[in-house]
Amino acid sequence: MSGIFGVASHGDCREDLFYGTDYHSHLGTQFAGLAVWDKDLVRKIHDISSSQFKAKFLEEYASFQAPRGIGVISAKDEQPLYVNSRFGPFAIVTNGWIDNAEELVRELYEDGVSFSEVSDGKVNLTELAAKLIIRGKSIVDGIEQMFARVSGACSVLLLNREGIYCARDTYGYFPLIVGKKSSGWAVTTETAAFHNLGFKVVKDLQPGEIVLLTEDGIQPKRKGNKAAQVCSFLWIYTGFPASTYEAINTEVVRERSGQLLAKHDTVKVDLVSGIPDSGVAHAIGYAMGSGVPYRRVLVKYTPGYGRSYTPPSQEKRDLVAKMKLIPIPEIIQGKRVVICDDSIVRGTQLKNYTIHKLLENGVKEVHLRIACPPLMFPCKFNYSTRSIHELAARRAIRALEGKDLEDVSAYVDEKSPQFKKMVDWITRELNVTSLKYQKLDDMVTAIGLPKEKLCTYCWTGKEPSRGVSCRKECMKKSQKNTAGCSG
Repeated sequence: MSGIFGVASHGDCREDLFYGTDYHSHLGTQFAGLAVWDKDLVRKIHDISSSQFKAKFLEEYASFQAPRGIGVISAKDEQPLYVNSRFGPFAIVTNGWIDNAEELVRELYEDGVSFSEVSDGKVNLTELAAKLIIRGKSIVDGIEQMFARVSGACSVLLLNREGIYCARDTYGYFPLIVGKKSSGWAVTTETAAFHNLGFKVVKDLQPGEIVLLTEDGIQPKRKGNKAAQVCSFLWIYTGFPASTYEAINTEVVRERSGQLLAKHDTVKVDLVSGIPDSGVAHAIGYAMGSGVPYRRVLVKYTPGYGRSYTPPSQEKRDLVAKMKLIPIPEIIQGKRVVICDDSIVRGTQLKNYTIHKLLENGVKEVHLRIACPPLMFPCKFNYSTRSIHELAARRAIRALEGKDLEDVSAYVDEKSPQFKKMVDWITRELNVTSLKYQKLDDMVTAIGLPKEKLCTYCWTGKEPSRGVSCRKECMKKSQKNTAGCSG
């Protein structure tokens, strides 16, 4: 996942742009970029894999003096991209994953389209989105056609002489939220970026909605879909605690999640703790629900290390996991501990570093409580896990069955004997005393939206049904050169 931010100001936007973009640093570790428009476009991209956003861009801060700008913290591709098109020059940033990218690239190659941003033989997905957009009759029509062609999710900020075109992906998988203050307007992935900059939330863009943002406000360009299917993982893990999506705060959801974990638990322990950072609020909720005291058994060395989930290479993820968490032996020695975490993705870091640190420092029992069900399917809408072979649950199934299964519905069923066998296998592999996952319905309850408004694909394998039919209808209309569907 990437984080995108845009601002249009009556004065100089650079301070809001600089810090607003920086507040998305928890969402990506590869590249960051800024683009501003005054009389022309100024753009800069840096590799942030070995240093923080602020350190890379601080020296260039003065060069971004302008009334309008966009920024991105990118999980994978270099952004923003500069495009000189028949609609004039523009800069573009995206957030999402185009699952059918290879198919779309082949089609564009056959039409004579070329790509300049290629790495390891793969086309930059932001460039792919831009090339689809410029095939439209206008920027708005081009975004509609891009939405129609893309399988997956792709939210866009496009900066040109008119302002900032803001488009939330068709599923509403990623949030895109508009804010206002006296000096201008802004749009963000994370509302945490608004608090210290003085912006107040005006609206969440609806799925598929397109607006033009200027210093004077927002101009509607395309109505959105009423039905949203937002990524559930935003509240469980990826989102920042101070951020709110669909008017629901992340920290509050995680506390509710922990309370629901405690409600169905009977284990006798001495204390509760969470794996920093995202596991902490789940643990606080568990302590609230169980009456067991919360204490910090692992602390994160925040100044030097970010999330171990976001780096692209396993080697880098392992290094971060090893170095960032420091145990406190004086608290855990001889204790029975409930450890809350947001999820088990691959499980290797949890086993090799986190659990190992607890055991070698004298913990008596480790009872692991996970805030979501077992992850079964690589995400089709976000740059995260790309293969079933990476997932701990699939590794367990492969060990139990002696092969990979195409149909894993029995293991998805929380009441089945297969599910219990899978959890028991993961418990042994992680070397913990016990392991319990959050039930899907309890996770949905903790979030507080109806299940049909949430994407739960990575746990259930069920794609958002509205999105599939809507995309087909949009494609028909785009092929006929008529307006895209409105949901």
